[in-house]
Amino acid sequence: MEIKVLGTGCARCKALEQNVMNALAEMGVAADVEKVTDINKITDYGVMMTPGLMVNNKLKVFGRVPDKEEIKKWIQEEIS
Repeated sequence: MEIKVLGTGCARCKALEQNVMNALAEMGVAADVEKVTDINKITDYGVMMTPGLMVNNKLKVFGRVPDKEEIKKWIQEEIS
């Protein structure tokens, strides 16, 4: 599984990254988590407001910090 946290390093971007790590740990799922901080790459993914989250190259959310349970749901969808 590949997860990308899209953001420039703001507090909300860091909160999203922490929620992703907590969700993965609780689920016992291994994933490659990449932080994408280059604004040009972020906009190439269609993200106009950070933070953004991609799971297996599918954009799940941007412009807000989803809670851990929402992230777990997206991870489970990709496992199934």
